Amino acid sequence: MPIVATWNVNSVRARLPGICDWLKSFSPDVVLLQEIKCQDADFPEMEFKALGYDCAVHGQKSYNGVAILSRIGLTEVAARLPGDETDEQARYLEATVGGRLRVAALYLPNGNPVRGDDGGTSDKFRAKLAWMERLNAHAEKLLRGDRPVLLGGDFNVIPTPADCYDPPAWAGDALMRPETRARFNALMHQGWTDAVRVFNPAPGLYSFWDYQAGAWSRNHGLRIDFLMASPVAADALIRAGVDSRPRGKDKASDHAPAWCELAI
Repeated sequence: MPIVATWNVNSVRARLPGICDWLKSFSPDVVLLQEIKCQDADFPEMEFKALGYDCAVHGQKSYNGVAILSRIGLTEVAARLPGDETDEQARYLEATVGGRLRVAALYLPNGNPVRGDDGGTSDKFRAKLAWMERLNAHAEKLLRGDRPVLLGGDFNVIPTPADCYDPPAWAGDALMRPETRARFNALMHQGWTDAVRVFNPAPGLYSFWDYQAGAWSRNHGLRIDFLMASPVAADALIRAGVDSRPRGKDKASDHAPAWCELAI
């Protein structure tokens, strides 16, 4: 019954002691990391191997970067989201763990500012929407197989008012724009299940708290980190949640790990 977690660590090398402490205490079987902010050669693979984890890395200097840690096997690794051969950003990594479960670590573009200098839609927001459309196209293909799949990561989407401490304040942000939410909803309508929400239906559960304005101490958070389960994986869900404890530590990431357990 593996536990799979997703965590935007906001620089794997800067947060390494805290990440290792959490791995020891929470003991997840698979961890999907985002914003590792390092090239493959600089990833602290030896430290994770010492804790029993195999590693797959798709890194990039100073920005972005995703990785998969697994102590139940790691095969069929594939980097980059299909659909745009010119995309050089390290935002997507997929692998098989435990012999059957397909997992993907993804870091969706932020998309801000929404408006460009000319008042029209900005290049960054257009790129976000295009990336989401590519993700949806690939996700639909993943559903055609008969094995369980989890898409985990920082989606940079606030899908509902329940996922935000102050929805009116975020209404114009790229994370909550109607165009963004429509593409997230299109993903859901393919048949994916928001694993954490299934077991935590009440509003007020967050996975991100900004470093500014005392957001953490005031619980001014957002839920933008998701584990999306295919129908086969959703049938195997036992429990899921967000472990907010790492966010309260010194030198913490501004995100907390979301996790789920499956009977597979």
